[in-house]
Amino acid sequence: MSFPKDFLWGVSTSAAQVEGAAREDGKGLSIWDVYACIPGMVYDGSTPEVTCDEYHRLEEHVALLKKLGVKCYRFSFSWSRILPDGIGEVNEKGLAYYRKLLDLLKENGIAPVATIYHWDLPYALQLMGGFGNRECVQWFLRYAKVLFDAFGDDVAYWATFNEPIAVYVGYALGFFAPGLKNERYARRAIHHLLLCHGEAVKLFRSYHFPRAKVGIVVDVWHHYPLRADNADDAALADFNNQTAGYGMFLHPIFVGGYSKLCTEYLEQNGLMPPVEEGDFDTIKEPLDFFGLNFYNAIYDRAEGEVRLDGKNGGNFQQSDPSVQGIVFYDALRDVMNVLQTQYDMHLPVIITENGYSAETERAGEDGVIDDEERIKYIREMLTRVKALVEEGYPIKGYCYWSVMDNWEWSAGYRYHYGLAAVEKDSLALIPKRSFGYYANVIKTNGEEL
Repeated sequence: MSFPKDFLWGVSTSAAQVEGAAREDGKGLSIWDVYACIPGMVYDGSTPEVTCDEYHRLEEHVALLKKLGVKCYRFSFSWSRILPDGIGEVNEKGLAYYRKLLDLLKENGIAPVATIYHWDLPYALQLMGGFGNRECVQWFLRYAKVLFDAFGDDVAYWATFNEPIAVYVGYALGFFAPGLKNERYARRAIHHLLLCHGEAVKLFRSYHFPRAKVGIVVDVWHHYPLRADNADDAALADFNNQTAGYGMFLHPIFVGGYSKLCTEYLEQNGLMPPVEEGDFDTIKEPLDFFGLNFYNAIYDRAEGEVRLDGKNGGNFQQSDPSVQGIVFYDALRDVMNVLQTQYDMHLPVIITENGYSAETERAGEDGVIDDEERIKYIREMLTRVKALVEEGYPIKGYCYWSVMDNWEWSAGYRYHYGLAAVEKDSLALIPKRSFGYYANVIKTNGEEL
């Protein structure tokens, strides 16, 4: 057996990271536009003002997708480009931009996989409380309705949210936009975000689209105890999985309510958000697919220094020094089993993000960046994906993060994930060695790994 013929090969991006044109054609400010202007919040002081300039270079960027041979392109809509104030008048130029993108994808036989919300809340709504204000459910529904009315069945897969944990990081931990450190506010925001998700799924169903599907994207960084026989390490890993990580979202969405461990933590610390009758029924609305963002695993040690590291998989790793720099490829199998056994999640799965970052990359004598470590990462990961598919796990697609180096939120331009580099001055896209490797994987449907 091998990958099925209809396996969905793709790449992923997000609006704030690639579009640029942050203040053009009527676009309003997002929380990241503002946060990035605060000194010290972004690693290199950069902002999403220009990024990869996809807003002005759609044809060039879609042509690169065509050259790569992808079957799908995962992107996100910018809420503040479509509704500059988050609510109120629609910006027709914003809708026209996304209509052009969808038309180009269709012309080139590339299926759109669209995220409704990928971290960039309109700043005007944050001033009204953001996700901490229960009215955000109505704000989000208004936004989703504009998208469904305009693009509906032209999008193959709709994801309500990408990595909702970013709201927790931005409201409780302070190193994502909007940069707040209030866990009580963050827990309330998470509950409201989950309600936004559930109500948006209900709204989607009311359209009865014949082809489009709806789901959500959650990043699953599975925590293990560093010392398997250490009770404190095991308790910390369990807490991080259920209460400070993916369990905050997966349990309400697929099981219902918050887990026992999470509930006890919230109640004991005065953090339980106000829950109204019917909330958890709304949050548990049935989905068509699940988007899994998987990069690596995390090993927890109950005492000692907490280390943050961005290597080999991106985002932040909390690990003991002895395991820094290691990629735990086989954790993907454990993640799939956790989804099925702990959360009773048996939907079709698209791996919506998986990628490898490097801080410095240099071109070889032929002028091509020789990113062998990225090629190794893709090969090793896809070897695991292929084995899981052959064993019957419902993985239906794989999207590499990302097609091009882009603006990595608080890390700015520090980390490079792309299959293509972006030339500093001209912003031209320059394929790396990994671009050709992944193109061949797609062309052979994974036969040549």
